[in-house]
Parts: sequence; C-alpha cells; structure tokens
Amino acid sequence: MNSTRRGLSALAGGIALPSLARAQAQPIEISLWFSLTRPLSDIVEGFARDFNASQTRFRVVPTFKGVYPESLAAAIAAVRAGNPPHILHAAEIATATLSSAPGVAKPVQDLFQEAGIAFDADDYLPAIRQYYSTPQGKLLAIPFFVPTGVVFYNKDAFRRAGLDPDRPPTTWSGVKEAAERIVAARAAATGISTAWPGMLQLEHLLAFHNQPYATRGNGFQGLDAELVFNNPTAARHFQNLADWQRAGLFKYGGRDFNGDSVFVSGESAIHIAASSVQLRIQREANFASGISTLPYYDDVPGAPVNSIISGSNFWSLAHPRRTADEYRGVAEFLRFITQPQRVFAYTSESWVLPNTRSAFEYGRAQGFYDRTPDALVAYRQVTKQEPTGNSRGIRLGGLTEIRSIVEEELERTLQGGQTGQQALDRARTRGNQVLRNFERTARR
Repeated sequence: MNSTRRGLSALAGGIALPSLARAQAQPIEISLWFSLTRPLSDIVEGFARDFNASQTRFRVVPTFKGVYPESLAAAIAAVRAGNPPHILHAAEIATATLSSAPGVAKPVQDLFQEAGIAFDADDYLPAIRQYYSTPQGKLLAIPFFVPTGVVFYNKDAFRRAGLDPDRPPTTWSGVKEAAERIVAARAAATGISTAWPGMLQLEHLLAFHNQPYATRGNGFQGLDAELVFNNPTAARHFQNLADWQRAGLFKYGGRDFNGDSVFVSGESAIHIAASSVQLRIQREANFASGISTLPYYDDVPGAPVNSIISGSNFWSLAHPRRTADEYRGVAEFLRFITQPQRVFAYTSESWVLPNTRSAFEYGRAQGFYDRTPDALVAYRQVTKQEPTGNSRGIRLGGLTEIRSIVEEELERTLQGGQTGQQALDRARTRGNQVLRNFERTARR
C-alpha cells in the first residue's frame, strides 16, 4: 500500500471504504523532476505544495534528480525505459535535445489546447518566447528561471579609483580604461572577471553584436547547422582577454559560476555574470554594487541589439499510455505556476527576467521597479528590440560539450599557448564534430 493510500485509510478512521470510492478519492499523481539546489529548490517545492493545497484532483510530487546534465540523462533513460516523469525541469541548452526527438515531449501549447485551458503564448517576452518555440511559433516548454548576462560592478572600488559610481562603462574600451584606473589606484586587485566564460564571452557576445554563432539560424532551422563563431569580433575579444590578463586587468575565475567568487570577494571590480547572481552578491559582498548592461565593441556596425537568455524551463514529457487526466494535471500545474503574481514573486527576488508582460506589469503596479530600478536593467536589455536571427538564442545539440571545448581553447589562449583566433578555429573544428555526432544520433 503506498503512502497516499495509507493516509486515506487513516483519515477514514478505519472505516472500510468501497474500492471504487477509494480509487476515486485517490489524487492523480504528477511526477516532477527538478535540478535546483537550495535556496532555489524551495521555489519548485513551494509550487508543488501550494498547488496540492489548492485542489484535490491532482498531486504533484517533486523529486531532485541532480544538476541539469544528471537530470537530463535520467529523463532520457526513463523515456527509453518507458517510465518518464510527467514534468522535467531542464536547462535551456537541453532544448535541442528534447525538441529533436519525436514523441519525447508534448509542446505545452498543444498541452493547454487539448486540455481546453486558455493560454496566451504571446504574453512571454519576445526573446523568451522565440527561444522556446518551434520555427512555426508553437511554444515548446514553460520558461521558469530565466536570467541574462549583465555587468555587476563594485561602486566602492570605482570611488577609490576616482570613477563615477553611477556611470559604469558600457563599451569594452570603457571597461578596459576603467580597469586600468582601478588597478593603478589599487582600488581592487584586478579590474575584470567573468562567470560562465563559454556562454557569456562568446554566445552572449556574438548575439549582443548581432553576429551568428552557427549557420541555420543558430541551429533553429535544422540539425545540419555548422559553427561559425570564429569571426574577427570574437577572435579580437578572446585575444583581448588574454592580453588583459597578462596586464593584470583580467582574472579568469574558472568555468560555470566559479568566477562569481572573484567579484563577490572584492578581488575584481567589474564582473560579467548572469543577472541572478545578485542574490549571492546581496548575501555575501561587503561593498556597494551596481548593475549595468553588457559591454559592446562600438566599432561593430549595428551593435548592440538585445541580449539572449539562459536559465531553465519545464517540459511536459510524453508517453503512449499517459492518460488525458494526467496531461490535464500537468496543464493545470503549469497554469498555476505561470500566474502573474507567482512569476513576479520569484523573479523579483532573484532579478531574473519576469518572463511575461503580465508579470512585469504586476510588479510595476506594486511599485517594485520604482523602488528597485536596478532590477530593470536585465529587462530593458532583453527587450531592447525584437530579437534578430542572431539574437534569439542558440539551439544546438551538444551545446554543453561545445561550451566546454570553447573554454578549453580559451584557457590555452590565456596560458599563452595560442592566439584568440587559433582558439576559436580549433573550437569550431572540434565543436562541429559534436554537432555531426548529435545529428547522426537524432536522425536514427
């Protein structure tokens, strides 16, 4: 007897209920696999708890399945074994994997339509909606925790260096000049640092300059895309990072979010990171900080455009034996968590994007953006204009592996082993092999 049935028996006070009534009283269980650790996991678990308390027909059961690569691997194994979870919380870079395999996922727009639940996909911010949609505009997954790249800077270090703490640099030449003054004044040990180097120093860099990362619309138009990120803008930037490191202006803090500690500790004064890192800055930094838009090279025509997104989303996984009631439960839960007040509640704490126009308007009506204007930086950067083919994001299979390759080659450049151009040329050759392997697997 499972725990839910034991609970129902206990509530019945030992009265023998007819089997049909017991079956009808049993809520339909909806499994949710997620990948966030605390404190962000509290949001997902709170969603399930509040939804379960709001009705009796369905019961969402959240389960932590490891970090993103682990949960995705577990979900793929579960699909092959014929027992996938109803809902998978996945990283944005899993979109190509989950959308390219027929029958693995049910597009959420179809899910709501079949359940007869009103759903307005156009409520999502254009950069978010376009990233998670098919080429025909059908929304595939529900965006959840969606940051974008921004600049954080140490206002106290700016003051010590004689820089205006309310006027951070907006171009890369300005960033270099500010870093030189900061280091010369010993206002901080180094000027510049970064988190997520493969993502922020290449993917976001190219999108912000309206330049392609790959052919076929950065992978949105087909599995046969090829990498083309080894262009002069990116090569110059990689070389600049190496040159700035040798001059003491830049410190490489490692992959993923490891570089965040360089800034939070006060070692660097200008930091490129995901907008969501402000939570950690608020908790740990002992200095006044500010936020600004991503830097750009002002000699690149047309730059800057909108920035692209990162983060995570919820997928409805499919199964031939999954019932209409189960899909209804998934749809009801996803509708529940996308209500404007709930979206605003978790995005306003973390400075990730408010996802929908209605959530943004809800926050504005509460006076949040009047009280916290810095929280508008990421929103305005993403909504600067309608996304272009280069600035709606990157949808490539094996993107996690490609990022690692880019970072390996960048690290060789930082160590003086090759130029920025050589790094990107090598990364392109190696990364294209990853794409071809993914294409062969996906077409089987």
